[in-house]
Amino acid sequence: MKKRKILMGLVTLTTLTVLSACSSGDNNENSSSESSIDSIIPSVSSEMSDADMESMESMEHEDSGEIPDGLKEAENPKYKVGDKAIIETTHMAGMKDAEATIVGAFDTIAYEVTYTPTNGGERVENHKWVVQEEIADAGQEMLEPGTEVELEANHMEGMKGATATIEDAEQTTVYMIDYMPKNGGKEVKNHKWVTESELSEK
Repeated sequence: MKKRKILMGLVTLTTLTVLSACSSGDNNENSSSESSIDSIIPSVSSEMSDADMESMESMEHEDSGEIPDGLKEAENPKYKVGDKAIIETTHMAGMKDAEATIVGAFDTIAYEVTYTPTNGGERVENHKWVVQEEIADAGQEMLEPGTEVELEANHMEGMKGATATIEDAEQTTVYMIDYMPKNGGKEVKNHKWVTESELSEK
C-alpha cells in the first residue's frame, strides 16, 4: 500500500512537471509570435498614414494616358519626358522607392480630395491628386479647402462624377509616370499624378 502511494505521488509529480514545461513553451511561443508581429506593424505604419493605406486599398488605376482638356505641358520641368526619377510617396502599394520614367509634365493646381465613389465603394479620404482641369467648372483660380466639387477625373472606378471635398491644394508641376512596383506587382503605366516634391533625382 505504501509503495502504491509513493508510485502515485511520483506519477502526479511527473505529470505536473510535463504540464508546466508545455505551458512555459506555449507562453514563449506566443510571446515570440507577438513580438514578431509587433515588430512588423510599426515598420508598416511608420511609412504611410491610415489615410494613405485606405486610399491604396481601393486603388485600381486607369492607365489610358488620356490628358484632360486644357492641361498645359510644363515649359521648364525639373524632370523632362524620358527622365528617370525615384518615387518618394506611397499613393499605391509598392510605389515608394520605385524608379519612375517620366511620361508627361504639366503645370497646374493639384488637389487632395475626399470623395465617395459613384459605384458604391467605400469613401476615399485625402486622395492625391486631381488637377484643376479634372474638376467640373473649376475656372482658373485655386479652390479653397472645404469647397465641394464634381470630379471629372477618371483615375479609378467610381471617381468620375463623384462629389468631392477639397482638402488641400498646391500650385505645382505634376507628372504622369510609368514605374515597376517594388512589391513585385505588374508595371504601372501612365500613373496620374505625382508632384515634383514626390520625386527625387536618381
